[in-house]
Amino acid sequence: MNPLLQPPIPFASIRAEHVVPAIDVLLAEAQRRIDAIAALRRGLRYENTLGALEESTDALDLAMSVVRHLEAVTTTPELRAAHNAVDPKVSEFYSRIPLNAGLYKAILAFSKSAAARKLKGVRKRHLDKTLDFFRRHGAELDAEGKARLAQIDVELAHLTTKFSENVLDATAAYEEVFTSETQLAGLPPSAVAMARASAQSKGVEGWRFTLQAPSYLALLTYSDDAAARERFYRAYQARGAKEPYNNRELVPRILELRREKARLLGFADFADFTTVERMAKSGERAYEFLQNLDARSRGRYEEESRELLAFRRSLEGADAPELQPWDVGYYSEKERKAKYDFDEEELRPYFPLEQVVAGMFETVSRLYGVTVVEVPGMPAWHPDVKYYEIRDDGTTLGGFYSDWYPRETKRGGAWMDAFLTGEPAVPNRHHIGVICGNLTPPVDAKPALLTHRDVETIFHEFGHLLHHCLSKVPVRSLSGTSVAWDWVELPSQIMENWCWERVSLDLFARHYETGATIPEDLFQKMVRARKYRAANGQMRQLSFGFLDLKLHREYDPAVHGDVVEYSRGIIQQFSPAPLPAGHAMILAFTHLFGSPVGYGAGYYSYKWAELLDADAFSLFRQKGVFDRETGKRFRECVLERGDSEDPQTLFRDFRGRDPELTPLLERQGLIG
Repeated sequence: MNPLLQPPIPFASIRAEHVVPAIDVLLAEAQRRIDAIAALRRGLRYENTLGALEESTDALDLAMSVVRHLEAVTTTPELRAAHNAVDPKVSEFYSRIPLNAGLYKAILAFSKSAAARKLKGVRKRHLDKTLDFFRRHGAELDAEGKARLAQIDVELAHLTTKFSENVLDATAAYEEVFTSETQLAGLPPSAVAMARASAQSKGVEGWRFTLQAPSYLALLTYSDDAAARERFYRAYQARGAKEPYNNRELVPRILELRREKARLLGFADFADFTTVERMAKSGERAYEFLQNLDARSRGRYEEESRELLAFRRSLEGADAPELQPWDVGYYSEKERKAKYDFDEEELRPYFPLEQVVAGMFETVSRLYGVTVVEVPGMPAWHPDVKYYEIRDDGTTLGGFYSDWYPRETKRGGAWMDAFLTGEPAVPNRHHIGVICGNLTPPVDAKPALLTHRDVETIFHEFGHLLHHCLSKVPVRSLSGTSVAWDWVELPSQIMENWCWERVSLDLFARHYETGATIPEDLFQKMVRARKYRAANGQMRQLSFGFLDLKLHREYDPAVHGDVVEYSRGIIQQFSPAPLPAGHAMILAFTHLFGSPVGYGAGYYSYKWAELLDADAFSLFRQKGVFDRETGKRFRECVLERGDSEDPQTLFRDFRGRDPELTPLLERQGLIG
């Protein structure tokens, strides 16, 4: 029996040869179910129209989420080939759902019935959003328009998949093995040990460095060897720019197709197409939001940049050269240490991974009244993977896998994904998801010791997981993280705040050898250093947001020329150092180009959600960071509600008013 046709998910049994036959079966079954709805002419009810449509793709959704996940965490040539064989036809299938005239006719007929007029609450919202989805995705186009839209969606799926593959392969292709200890000057022991273990894993002597985040960031931040920092910086920023992993032709084509799709559907550009269903409501409003933050931050950003150059010259003399991009992180770390007597590496011994994870579980238990329990023996895709359940008063609400360490067959970054959206009213039909990272692995018989930024990342992704697993919305397409993209980051970003509070840190930040909590003087240094170069951090995020919106609202190759040059020009306006000619980060920007939509015209949402999270957390600060009543309100108003109501309403339900910008600017030290 094909394991992809056997829920629950038998990860250990799934092989590449299972993918194509299973997906073909599930595509046929899903199409049969949709055809049955489209054939309805009488007796139209919620259950046999919208409800049936919700259920029609359940098995296919699960199987494809598993295939995409495995290709992301344990790719092989065979699995990639299988994924690429099914992805176009699956994309075509989904793109044709809103173009199915009979299906739209049935749903439209139901919407005009007496039964539809009686709908309330989440079912009423489901009907309204379904009708809007069909219209926004071409249901009312003529036959020629529908055919073209389907072609666009299939090509976008193919191009964005290839883009992601190229970035993964380009990242894995670069390495350097240092053979002399003199090349390690400045690097902390944790980075040296990791590099030694990496070299040993490849059967070579020395210290191996790669473009994987733990290795790359350590080298750019601490290495005294400016030439090495420059080589790695240039290699990292050139990913996707050279054969055989070249994305240079893909990006303009993706942008062209997105623009054509938006205009075909009646929108001025892709930004308006994506934001109309989000809190921003338009590309122009999203752009104005970023402009406001730019105006609030630029003055301090320029001061910080002058201060960093002055700091370098205080160390090396008045004739020390201007900073280069590969110098910024290095001298920033030195300046931070000098200003605050704070070295982030001092915190590593207090953050062993298992302890951090246990403390995170205790944090959410105190906030939301749930418990998280490891369930051993669950089959997974790698021996390091663990499985947990989230329970409330003995009832299992959700389960999730954790996969924390980098592998060359695994894509970079950190993320959460949903495999199965459960049915709250049905026993043993709970939510299932996954949380992944690329954290520094255990070395030299020590546990995995994390940076404080790693800790924030874990808490961030677990916030997404809670949003998925605590959802009580009975409609799958409105459940959990299936929400507006400028709302989806609120549950994740708010979790990062508990990584900065003494009372919550003491739950898990304990020295791996002595069990001691973080000394008070070190904690105070960490808190003071939090606002160090906050304006530069803000401007970096704004640069990505502006670039994203300009590409999707304004870019025209006939007017603006090469997309790499155009993108570099925009990023330069927010960079504290001149970008080199080979800077091509846009060709590895998977947030924008790693999926047909993704964060395309939506990168602004990180800052939008940061505004929301700072304002929301200000209530916890006011009431007490572990105040159970406030936690209960956040769970009930946000985590459990998915897209069952407009997010602006959900925020008001929790905060008692509309969101305000002041708490974010205060947290960043830009006012007050």
